[in-house]
Amino acid sequence: MTYRDRIELILLGAIWGASFLFMRVAAPEFGPFALVELRVGIAALFLLAILLWRRGIRKLLPLVLPLTIVGIASSALPFVLFAYATLSISAGTAAVLNATAPLFAALVGYAWLHEKLRPLQCVGLAVGFAGVVLLVWDRMSVNVEGAVAAAVACLVATLSYGVAVNFTKKKLAGVPALVNATGSQIAASLLLLPLAAVYWPAKLPGAASWYSAVALGVVCTGIAFVLYFRLIARIGPSKAITVTYLVPVFGMLWGLIFLHEPISAGMVAACLVVFFGIALATGKRPSAAAPVQAHLPVTSGDETKS
Repeated sequence: MTYRDRIELILLGAIWGASFLFMRVAAPEFGPFALVELRVGIAALFLLAILLWRRGIRKLLPLVLPLTIVGIASSALPFVLFAYATLSISAGTAAVLNATAPLFAALVGYAWLHEKLRPLQCVGLAVGFAGVVLLVWDRMSVNVEGAVAAAVACLVATLSYGVAVNFTKKKLAGVPALVNATGSQIAASLLLLPLAAVYWPAKLPGAASWYSAVALGVVCTGIAFVLYFRLIARIGPSKAITVTYLVPVFGMLWGLIFLHEPISAGMVAACLVVFFGIALATGKRPSAAAPVQAHLPVTSGDETKS
C-alpha cells in the first residue's frame, strides 16, 4: 500500500465518520424520512451520472428486483433508523454501534447461508455484543433520554446491513459494485419518496441542515463510493475494507470537535471491546483486513470493472 493509498483510506474513514455528524445536525429539522430521501436521492443522481459515463446503465434493468431488495436492506431502512437514532444519541455512539454490522453479517451468514462459525468466531460475537451492552449502559448512566430505543434502532439497522451483504453474496454475485450501489440508491430513493412527502417538515430547515443533507448525499455517499471503488482497484477489497476501524474513531472525533459531544471513558472502552470482538469474529487482525462496514457499498464481483 502506497503513501497515497493510506492517505485516501484515512480520508474515506473521516468522510464516513462525518456522516453521523451530518445526521446529528440535520435529522432534528428534517426528520428521518425527509433527510434520508435527500441523502439517497442526491447519491443516486451522482452515481447514475458516473454509471452513464461508464456506459453501464443497461446492466440495471435485468436486476431491478434484487437491487430493490438491496436498496431497502442496505440503505432505505438502516439510514432511516440511524437518522432516528441520532435524535437521541451522539454521533460517536451511533458510529460505534454502526461497527457491529460485521457481527450481524456473520450471524446471518451462519443462519441463512449455513456458513460455519469457528469457536473463536463465536467468542468474538459474544465479546462484540458485550461491547454494545457496555456502550448502551454508559449512555444510560449519564441519563441520555431515549438511549435504549436509539441503540435498538442502530442494532436493527446493522442487522439489516448483515442481511444485505449476504443477500448480495447469494443473488448478485458477479455484478459490478458501481451497478449495485447505483441501483440500490435509486430504489431506496423511489421507495422513500412517498414517506418523505408525507413527513416533509412544515417549517423550512435552516442552512446548516441543508448543507448537512447535501454533504450526506454528495460527499458521504457519492464521492465516498468513488473513493472506495478506486481503493479497491489499487489495493484490493481486503485492504480497502480496513476503513471499518477508522469510522467510529472519526465519528467520535467529529462529534467532539463540532458538536462538543463528550467522549467518556466508557465509550472508549466499549469501542475497544467491539473492535476486539469484530477482530475475533472475522478471524483477522484489524491491521490486516476488516469486515464489511455499514457505510460501504455492498460489493461483489470484479469491482475494477464497475
